[in-house]
Amino acid sequence: MLCTVMTAALALTGCGKSSDSSSTSSGSKDGKYKDEITIDVFDAMANYQGIQSGWFAKVVKDKFNMKLNIIAPNVAGGGDTLFQTRSTAGNLGDLVIIGTENGKLKDTVKAGLLADMTDLLKGKDVMKNYKTAITNTNKLTGQKGIYALPSEISNQSPNVSADGIEPLVANYVRWDAYKKAGYPTINTLDDMIPVLKKMQQNTPKSDSGKKTYAISLFKDWDGETMMAASNYDSLYGYKNTGFVFSKADGSENQDAIDSNGIYVKSLKFLFKANQAGLIDPESTTQNYDMLSDKYRDGQILTSLWSYQGSSLYNTTDNKKAGKGFMPANIKDSSPYTSGCYSEGNSKTIIAIGSKAKDPQRLADFIDWMCSPEGMECVGQANGAAGPEGLTWEKKNGKAVYTAFGDKALPSNSVKVSSKWGGGSWKDGICTLNFKPLCLTDTDPNTGEPYMATMWDYALKKNNTTLDKDWQSKSGGAKTTIEYLKKNNQLSVGTGTSYVQPEESSDISTLRNQCKSTIVDSSWKMIFAKNEAEFNSILKNMQKTVKGLGYEKVLKVDMKNAKDKAASAKQVVKDYNAKQNK
Repeated sequence: MLCTVMTAALALTGCGKSSDSSSTSSGSKDGKYKDEITIDVFDAMANYQGIQSGWFAKVVKDKFNMKLNIIAPNVAGGGDTLFQTRSTAGNLGDLVIIGTENGKLKDTVKAGLLADMTDLLKGKDVMKNYKTAITNTNKLTGQKGIYALPSEISNQSPNVSADGIEPLVANYVRWDAYKKAGYPTINTLDDMIPVLKKMQQNTPKSDSGKKTYAISLFKDWDGETMMAASNYDSLYGYKNTGFVFSKADGSENQDAIDSNGIYVKSLKFLFKANQAGLIDPESTTQNYDMLSDKYRDGQILTSLWSYQGSSLYNTTDNKKAGKGFMPANIKDSSPYTSGCYSEGNSKTIIAIGSKAKDPQRLADFIDWMCSPEGMECVGQANGAAGPEGLTWEKKNGKAVYTAFGDKALPSNSVKVSSKWGGGSWKDGICTLNFKPLCLTDTDPNTGEPYMATMWDYALKKNNTTLDKDWQSKSGGAKTTIEYLKKNNQLSVGTGTSYVQPEESSDISTLRNQCKSTIVDSSWKMIFAKNEAEFNSILKNMQKTVKGLGYEKVLKVDMKNAKDKAASAKQVVKDYNAKQNK
């Protein structure tokens, strides 16, 4: 607790220059902003804390004569401690990126922590282009004015995948190890156990000679339930709302602790995998960064996220050698993918702090973030191409990677010239982790999606030994989503702007007690000595949380899940009506 308080206290100072610090400089390139300022960005989505550096910092400096000091709760101990500490002090930050569920946006506005941007955004392109989505989000504040902008605003149908070429989760495996195993058929998740055993046996060492494991986990992102188990649920089209796991189409809602439910089945699968010696024993102590290093070394043989295994290991050299992660189909699965947010994603917003030193400059910055150029740069962390002239250019009217882009994209450690900010490409990527617009929407600058991996140029590059071998086994499909669509296995969760309403403090207290028990028990169940101990921990968990008032929280979550499904139907209806006008 002492460490948390000290961290929060340090964060109050901004972990660097405060927003009040300024110095005379040559100004922005257009001469509009003469004084350099350092702004504090309170960012609940960021996984980096400190001053933004590298090429993105150079872009922001040139355009706005501004430095970004990221203050990240995810880094500073997690939870709401830092948010509460800064709220009590009356200053969240100059720029604010937060989640809105459980009445958080309404409370933040009511507390006077966010600025009304109505006049600041007047006449801006972001208001001309996305007024409906912005207006819809600000209904959550309970007050007149514009206090927040939603994320991931899209022009596409809510039933079109927003994930581009890869769904939220898929059964990515080290394809070279799967090939050595003889491309075995996988009918169910349990069929993976013997397959993974063979893969671990035929690829026993990492690139540096360390022991390989089929599965490796971490605790950083656990919520109401254990995140790793929840992701296996998403392989079957489920996503959770609190303690309720719902099918993507809203047709089914399951209690998380149901012995026959999808969540407990996923825990049972991970238990069996551990019994077979497939799970990394450091799973309970490592964090995401430590696990990422293992993926880069080829020590882990499966990944549920493309931005984990594939992104970290599928280098050009590895792919040419036939090594890398590709999806192995589980025949009874139906991986979850998020639909586009035609009304914006109101669950994550960006705002200006009420005590910001130069609010107009920040409004200009937000407007730029939502422009094509801004999306290319800000969205690079999530798949956009980056700055024109550095990573991409136009040839014969088509967007193509530059020689530098071929080496650097998506997130490789390639040296950047001083002209573009120096350092490495990877270290200079925007750390805000905020998506202003949908990455699969069309960029008017290129005529192709913002997501560079969807460009014709990028898809034609998927012709390495690894790509060709996977394509030969996938009926010629070029991407995971294309393959799943062909096989009618893709579960699209409608992109609804529904936000969970504020719950009573009593329910929140009960929820925190229950989720602590569920998460702790879930980890113990996976690493149980035998099936008898697994069942014993499960029964004890069910009994304990019911004694804590779990049923009361479940009732709230069931209502929220049903309301979300109703919202999904309405947003599709509204979108279709708009298209038919």
